[in-house]
Amino acid sequence: MTPRAARYGAQERLRTLQNDIMDLILERNLDVGDPMPTENELCAALGVGRNTVREALKVLQALGVVEIRHGLGTFVAETSFAALGASLAFRGRLSLRHGGAEALELVDVRQALESGLIGQAIDAITTHNLEALERQVVAMEELAAQGKHFIDEDQNFHHLLYVPLHNDLLSSLLEVFWNVYRQIHEDAGIESHSLTENAHAHRLILDALRVGDKRLAAERLNEHFRGIREHLAALGR
Repeated sequence: MTPRAARYGAQERLRTLQNDIMDLILERNLDVGDPMPTENELCAALGVGRNTVREALKVLQALGVVEIRHGLGTFVAETSFAALGASLAFRGRLSLRHGGAEALELVDVRQALESGLIGQAIDAITTHNLEALERQVVAMEELAAQGKHFIDEDQNFHHLLYVPLHNDLLSSLLEVFWNVYRQIHEDAGIESHSLTENAHAHRLILDALRVGDKRLAAERLNEHFRGIREHLAALGR
């Protein structure tokens, strides 16, 4: 066996062990915060050595499956998209060096989520939600008039759009995509195509929400994302 083949074989065995450990968590009905079996117990249950178990647990910690607390043990981790976000941000930023394809794909996915669910959000939206969105738009308009960027207010606006759905997974995914975009923005020194136009785009989305026009709200969201996509494409050229 060549060194490369041996390396690939070791990687495959490690991935298999990671899956075995996750299966064990499910089979034993362990939940978030529950202590994992000890290293000795895992070695006995899975038929592998201690060093191999430790290596697999370190990878699972990086993936957000388990949490290793030194001096206390290993526990089933809280739900977290931190590892996913870090990986997507790196790939998106790296892709700007050769066309920006992956950064654009991230925008496509985020757009599909937002425009696809905006109708449900309109069904559930309340006066309180609309007032919170209005405050973010006003802040964007004021900052735009001063020539200042408003990425925090922009992120808050898109988060607040879907708060009425009470969907924690959606909120987490949107936060991941926003953090990716924020890192790309800061890393590449992205300038908005027009601060005033960007703020106005959010005003138009809010206007569609106020009258409960689902089709118009989706169209205006898509138009907003078209501007983001064009700007990222320009960076990748």
